[in-house]
Amino acid sequence: MSRTSTAILLTGTERFFCEWSNVLSDALRIEKRVEKRTKNRQMTEPAVELMNSDDIRRGLTRIAHEIVEKNDGVGKIALVGILTRGVPLAERLAKLLETIESVKVPVGKLDIGLYRDDFSDNPNLHPAITPSAIPFDVTGKKVILLDDVLFTGRTVRAAISALLDLGRPESIQLAVLLDRGHRELPIRPDYVGKNIPTARHEHVQVHLLEADGEDRVTIYKQSKKESKAQM
Repeated sequence: MSRTSTAILLTGTERFFCEWSNVLSDALRIEKRVEKRTKNRQMTEPAVELMNSDDIRRGLTRIAHEIVEKNDGVGKIALVGILTRGVPLAERLAKLLETIESVKVPVGKLDIGLYRDDFSDNPNLHPAITPSAIPFDVTGKKVILLDDVLFTGRTVRAAISALLDLGRPESIQLAVLLDRGHRELPIRPDYVGKNIPTARHEHVQVHLLEADGEDRVTIYKQSKKESKAQM
C-alpha cells in the first residue's frame, strides 16, 4: 500500500472516530438536559405541608412528657442529637425537660459519617465529617438519640455504633420528629412526634428555625434514585 493510500485510510479512520465522538457528546448533553429538566420538574411540584410550627412544638412537648413518665424523671437522661437537624431538636427538648422537671439535661451532638454501612463499600464516598461533641460520659446514662426523620433505620444503626464507641450507656432510646416507615433494619423509635405513611419515592423535608429559618415539614415526589439519600 502506498503512503498516499495509507494517509487517506488514516484520515478516514480519524474522521469516523471524530464524528462518532461528536455523536456521543451530543447524546450525553441531551441526556443531562433531560435529567435536569426531570429533576427540576420534581422539585417544583407543589410540596404538601405535613407539619407547621405549632405541630412541631406540640410533638416535641408530648415527647418530653413521655420521656419523663417512662424514665421516672430525667436524673440519668442525656440527649444526643444526630447531625444535622437532630441537634436543634435535642436542644429544644432539653429546654422542655428543664421546664417540666427543673433539671438541666446534658446535650451532645453526634456525627455518624464514618459509621455509615456504605462507607467501606464505596472507596469514592467521602462523607462530610463534622466533629462530634459529647460533653459528658455516656457510661451509665440513659441516652436518648434525636433525629428528624426515621426511614430505613440505617442512620440510627450508625449512630448507635458511634455512641457505643464512646462508652457503655445504661440504655439507648430513640426519639424522632417523624416516622415515615419503610424500615430495612429492626429499629423502632421509643418516642415519635408524628407517624406519616409515605411511599419510598416521596421525599420528606424537615425545615427547622435554627437551620432553615422556619419550622415546617413538607413532602413531595421524587425519583427512586433520589429517595435512597434519605435513610
